[in-house]
Amino acid sequence: MLLAIDTSTAQVGLALYDGNQVLGEMLWATRQHHTTELAPALAGLLARSSVSMDMVHALAVALGPGSFTSLRVGLAFVKGLALARRIPILGIHTLDVIAAAQPVGKFPLIAVIQAGRTRLAYRAYQAQKKSWQAEGELRSGTLDELLPQITTSTLLAGEFTAEERLKLAKKKNIKLAAPSLCARRPAVLAELAWARWQKNEIDEAASLAPIYLHVAGAPPA
Repeated sequence: MLLAIDTSTAQVGLALYDGNQVLGEMLWATRQHHTTELAPALAGLLARSSVSMDMVHALAVALGPGSFTSLRVGLAFVKGLALARRIPILGIHTLDVIAAAQPVGKFPLIAVIQAGRTRLAYRAYQAQKKSWQAEGELRSGTLDELLPQITTSTLLAGEFTAEERLKLAKKKNIKLAAPSLCARRPAVLAELAWARWQKNEIDEAASLAPIYLHVAGAPPA
């Protein structure tokens, strides 16, 4: 059994996954209450799924980019569980979670997450071997800075405000993913981590660190 935890932004997610099915999943928005809400939410998910922590043998955590505080809360929580129970931990890039949820198509993809102060963090992906593969560096900027750089038909998915979705809907070369595909599913995080766990590609808990973004740039054309 693998437990996945994502606290990258105000959207928080938990999932229990055994390689065959998602036994339980929670997704909610919090107002900077990650610290007080995370443990009770996990207890509730375990109880409703008839799962105990003794049945959990691996942990997955979203590493960011995202909010400085929320990322630290999630990673500290997962590290504590991993060290106390001596079980492996796997860190997954938050934008990879968004990308993995999108149907693979002929257009390139840009996965997006809110980075605070009207800025977005984003990464470009290309379809390779029936999956999305990251291309280029992690970048940041405002939506108005990003849009002029998208010159070909491109799929955009991730966290957008209502105002941003309205602006994107007016752009003919942008294919905007539905809100249901833009929410970061902790079950997708669990699947990505499970695949790595089966290959024994685990991380060292002590050295695992959140991904913060401080520079701006343009996505590849």
